[in-house]
Amino acid sequence: MTDPAAPRWFSARSLLILAAALALSVAASVLGSSATTPNLPWYDTLAKPAFNPPRLAFPIAWTILYALMAIAAWRVGVLGRGEARRRALIAYGVQYVLNVGWSFAFFGAQSPALGLAVIGALLVAIAWTIVRFRVVDRAAALMLWPYLAWVSFASLLNAAILVLNR
Repeated sequence: MTDPAAPRWFSARSLLILAAALALSVAASVLGSSATTPNLPWYDTLAKPAFNPPRLAFPIAWTILYALMAIAAWRVGVLGRGEARRRALIAYGVQYVLNVGWSFAFFGAQSPALGLAVIGALLVAIAWTIVRFRVVDRAAALMLWPYLAWVSFASLLNAAILVLNR
């Protein structure tokens, strides 16, 4: 016999939450790309550190990270209740705004300095989101650790580019 309080992962509500989480990831990717892609010629002219990964690494990493983020948000949306879910999803929304904002700051404004300021705030927002997700679901919080690691690396890369191009 199944527990009536157990989550129904494939209920209409759950699938709607999953669709919304995936749509948000796609929207963030498209918005970020709209600032990044036209400014790649500018990026190519910048001096970069030896640890700069090949260009192909970025879309691969972000595809994986956006998928993990969507699944984590789905879990929080399905498992969370009341104030804990609301706080977790507010943190998630804030970090997504900063995530997209970084592309517009670094690439759109062609400003590694502004990008560094935004990515610093993004790191704090991701950590806050992990803490809030952990209150609702440990697995959802764990799914955001690779994102925090990648953005930490991106912060170092952003800082190095800023220093090398002063």
